Amino acid sequence: MNIRPFTRDDFPALAEFLAEDETRLFGRPARLGAIDVAGWLSSVDLPANTWRFDENETLVALGWVEKPDTTGVAVGAVHHEAHGRGIGPQLVDRSEERLRELGAARIHNVTLAPDQEAGRLLTGRGYREVRRFWEMTIELDDKPPPAPALPDGLRIEVFSAELAPAFHAALEEAFAEHWDHQPESFEDWWRRQVEKPDHDPSLWFLVRVGDEVVALARNDPERSGGGWIGALGVRPAWRGRGLAKALLLHSFGEFHRRGRRRVGLGVDSENETGATKLYESVGMAVDAEQVVWEKVLG
Repeated sequence: MNIRPFTRDDFPALAEFLAEDETRLFGRPARLGAIDVAGWLSSVDLPANTWRFDENETLVALGWVEKPDTTGVAVGAVHHEAHGRGIGPQLVDRSEERLRELGAARIHNVTLAPDQEAGRLLTGRGYREVRRFWEMTIELDDKPPPAPALPDGLRIEVFSAELAPAFHAALEEAFAEHWDHQPESFEDWWRRQVEKPDHDPSLWFLVRVGDEVVALARNDPERSGGGWIGALGVRPAWRGRGLAKALLLHSFGEFHRRGRRRVGLGVDSENETGATKLYESVGMAVDAEQVVWEKVLG
């Protein structure tokens, strides 16, 4: 068994591997590509925090970790034909060891919901399920989606760099009460955005009142084979006025104009702001489910 870190040249092979795994587990074609892998790994230290397992020059498993705050995040996958050979436990051990070195107080290990073997492995090693996240998608018609409606006096604007601090402030406030939200400084957030391989702020939209951004949508040009709503948030004082729905429909319209018929997003299945009901109301449906498993490190 040869184990080495990822390189950027590996991204297409990693995407193909993960797409095959997702197709098998969900029973429908996966739409993952190298751009998805590049996005997920954009802030990961590839030489130090990634592992590629090859046997006879064939990729049989992969994993990576990152530590954005006190909680480390671990992701791993083993080819189904290599199950039962101790590779999964080895991935978990490597992830935990590395995150301990990085000073993580706890670990969130992420799996696909149908992967019951991974769930049993993690449960047996002291993890417990703490959350589920859904990927919701919509397939747009050939005709443009409905135009958004906003309260009088408000309009949707395209992001501009001078609004970046106000955009970030609105994002932090909108997500402050979300599960496991960890505040991030403007400098760290902005650096992370501009370092993404497909950074495209022409797909970021906002509603502003004076100098204050009160609602926002931060979108990515492509994830999972279509446009992606990366973040959609409204400041608490401005909720209940249709701003999130307006930004969502506006984003659909822009993706449609760019030729994207499929649009997706990720959402906490237990979201308390009513986001899942909003997404269902505009025609989105659950397409995939992930499980977050937690272990506190002693």
